[in-house]
Amino acid sequence: MSLRVAATAKVGTALAAVGLALAATALAPAARAETKIAVVDVQRALMQTEDGMKAAATLQNFTKKRQADLDHRQEELQKEQDDLRKQAMLLSRRAIELRTEHWQRRMVDVQSKFIEYNKQLAQKQQELTGPIMQRMFRVVRRAATKRGFDVVLDKAAVPYARADLDLTDMVVQMYNSGDAGEGDGGETGKKGEK
Repeated sequence: MSLRVAATAKVGTALAAVGLALAATALAPAARAETKIAVVDVQRALMQTEDGMKAAATLQNFTKKRQADLDHRQEELQKEQDDLRKQAMLLSRRAIELRTEHWQRRMVDVQSKFIEYNKQLAQKQQELTGPIMQRMFRVVRRAATKRGFDVVLDKAAVPYARADLDLTDMVVQMYNSGDAGEGDGGETGKKGEK
């Protein structure tokens, strides 16, 4: 009886192997189907759209004000440090220590302000470019569909791509013309992808 079970198991295993081989043969043409890949220079596209240029100008103004404040603070620190060096021979040891400690506290404040401004800049950048990028990705999807591409990669991540596979100019043109596809179900497709 155990011999019969072993023989049945071997036959079952053989049938499973034949079934897998047939399935693999049937799927082989599908596996060989070519995936069409394109690229988009996302950064260049962002900077060439009208919305991207406006966002860049806003960010530049946002940064200028903060950079001017930091520059002013650093100049004051430099003056204070120069003054401290000049007076080092004239001041008592305790006075030098106190002024050095004061200077160091101010230096830490400037560094903290720099970090704070960087966080504010990152937040502002996300606030301004986030919606633009969402719209751009809808445009990329439409451009890829129009040209028959299955996958679109960021050109920055690809060491080489033929020029005819670059959709950047098409994406910029479609974006600036308002062809983002909001009315064609692009939004629902986007939500389904999350």
